[in-house]
Amino acid sequence: MYGDAATAHKILTESGDTWAMVGLSSNRQRAAYGVAAVLRRFGKRVVPVHPRAETVHDEQGYASLSDIPFPVDVVNVFVNSAHAGAIADEARAIGAKAVWFQLDVIDEAAYARTRAAGLDMVMDRCPAIELIHLGYA
Repeated sequence: MYGDAATAHKILTESGDTWAMVGLSSNRQRAAYGVAAVLRRFGKRVVPVHPRAETVHDEQGYASLSDIPFPVDVVNVFVNSAHAGAIADEARAIGAKAVWFQLDVIDEAAYARTRAAGLDMVMDRCPAIELIHLGYA
């Protein structure tokens, strides 16, 4: 895992409440759908980012991060590692405060770039699991 528990806690509690979840669709069988529900219970606004721009959990979806017409605090990445670095770069470009790569999403170069740019980041972790460990979920 990359990014310690303290960074995960900081992102969850201090980085803001608007989370863009890249890879979130209306497919209830996907892990992203359940993680989004947990984040919403914790008080986060979870904005779906998926090529189909579907509405998920009553939140309008967008095809890309740059299509979101309001500020995003945290970008949560639920895509293949091969695509994650470009999303981290786009998160920096839109002014996000933090980037979160889900379990098994690993791009060490993107992690280094994102941290060097001053953003908080964790990689290969799940916010729903972290909330449980912190006693919130």
